[in-house]
Amino acid sequence: MLANNSRKKLVVPTEVYSRIVGYYRPVQHWNTGKQQEFSERNTYEKNLHV
Repeated sequence: MLANNSRKKLVVPTEVYSRIVGYYRPVQHWNTGKQQEFSERNTYEKNLHV
C-alpha cells in the first residue's frame, strides 16, 4: 500500500482563454503587460436565488 505522500499526480498543462480587445485568445500568447493585468483581475461568483 502506498502512503498518501508517495502517490503520483498527473500534471497536464492547460490553456486559459480570456477576452481581450473583443475576442478570445490564449492568455499565454498575450504580451507581458496584458498578462500582468489578467493576474491582477478580481473574480467573483454571483449566486442567483429565485
